[in-house]
Amino acid sequence: MATYKKKGSSKKTKTAQKEQDSTTAEVFDTLDEKAGKTEAFIGKYQNYIIGIIAVIAIGVLGYLGYNKFIIQPQQEEAVREIDLAQQHFDQAVEASSRSEKDSLFRLSIEGMNNNYGFVDIADEYSSTKTGNLAHYYAGMAYLNLSEWTKAIEHLDQFTSDDEIMPALAKGAIGKAFLALEQNEDALDYFDQAIKASDNEFTKPMFLFKAGITALELNKPDKALAYFKRIKEKYPDSDNAENIDAFIGKAIAMN
Repeated sequence: MATYKKKGSSKKTKTAQKEQDSTTAEVFDTLDEKAGKTEAFIGKYQNYIIGIIAVIAIGVLGYLGYNKFIIQPQQEEAVREIDLAQQHFDQAVEASSRSEKDSLFRLSIEGMNNNYGFVDIADEYSSTKTGNLAHYYAGMAYLNLSEWTKAIEHLDQFTSDDEIMPALAKGAIGKAFLALEQNEDALDYFDQAIKASDNEFTKPMFLFKAGITALELNKPDKALAYFKRIKEKYPDSDNAENIDAFIGKAIAMN
């Protein structure tokens, strides 16, 4: 099939082609100019740029290496070390006599023979998850031995994303402060325990402890707020069993 061309179209096409070639040349000239500036910049600062890249690369490799060759082996070693200490702790919880409990809690804290206890594990493996967990167990063991200050020291260093353990740790610190007759501090930590997790086990328990502590501090309004939360939100909990009596007591103190 023949192609129809308008008269004069060839001339216009040549003109358009020249304009396009000219524009293309300008674009490439601009790109060459920018490329030249970029090359000049890189040439001037290449050592600096290479240095930055090297630092980033070394940092990433260092982090990976640190985790693989230091943290991971330490974690594995810490897990082996904590096993016996945990056995002593569990046996202490199950023991029937006070003297046996105290002896086993002490062993869990201090270790025996060549085996570390929780305190040494927390110190030697401080950068590991197991070292962090050792602070929790050491704190709880000291709490059972009525060594309140040491219990606070270790429990305050424990951190976790767990649903229950952070609340138990904060609540245990509150109990230790109560024993030290520092009720304001105790109430503060019971508040932290309430906020630490939202479950039907720890929440009403520490709401109740906070309410009792508020009453002892002669803060009936605060106590009433804690008790009402138990009645309204956790009516099936053990702490709600006689909650109306405590609500009545808080109201009477106003």
